Amino acid sequence: MAEPGTPDLTSEGDSDDLPTETVEEGEEEELDPFRDDDPTLYGLRNINSLASWTVSTHKPTCGIPALLSPTSNTFWQSDGPQPHTLTIHFFKLVHIAKLRILLDFRKDESYTPTRMQFLAGTGHHDLCEFGGWEGAQPVGWVDVPLEGTGKDGGSGLRAFLVQVRVLENHQNGKDTHVRGVQIFARDERVPRRREGESDESEGMSEEERMQAKNSPGKKVGGRGRSLFDLKGLGGLDEPDWMKDPVLR
Repeated sequence: MAEPGTPDLTSEGDSDDLPTETVEEGEEEELDPFRDDDPTLYGLRNINSLASWTVSTHKPTCGIPALLSPTSNTFWQSDGPQPHTLTIHFFKLVHIAKLRILLDFRKDESYTPTRMQFLAGTGHHDLCEFGGWEGAQPVGWVDVPLEGTGKDGGSGLRAFLVQVRVLENHQNGKDTHVRGVQIFARDERVPRRREGESDESEGMSEEERMQAKNSPGKKVGGRGRSLFDLKGLGGLDEPDWMKDPVLR
């Protein structure tokens, strides 16, 4: 049985059996797309573990564990007719600030998605399309457009359920490869960086950066104090949905 706060992946097979790819000798080593110091993720919190993940079809050992594994060498591979769907069902309403999908045309060729559709709602009965994507030969993270999905036309999607549909692949390929999906919410424990400010975490060692990241009231980059520092002085408490889930 999965621990609280982690997706139940037992039905997809043992993670030790996941297919992997190795870098050939002489090839240039690529920057890890799952690195912790990605500046585009400042002030965000990964909420993948707050959802139940399912796919329409998958090849053996190429299901959800391969998709969510923190490496670009494993992938979800579909095994059926299009469209191929990935459904992400959260246990409570969440406010999504960033959604991105990892694709690599150089490795996947005709398995690479070239057209995707994105839907959201409270359940399967009321899914509505909120965006789409088309591209040729993508390599790296593809950011799903969230502009206009928030309150008063702002950015930020509120939903219980999100669905990704792969409609077309390169050269009309039948099955698809997706090497990673990450969903982020705003982390209110981290002060928002003002425009033009530098990141004070630059120059830190990896150990110092991790210590700063794991200290709730410590500021890493930007100015001012965190919301935890302002408790009792008009500050905000951590939202319930940002806390670890409690099984009742």
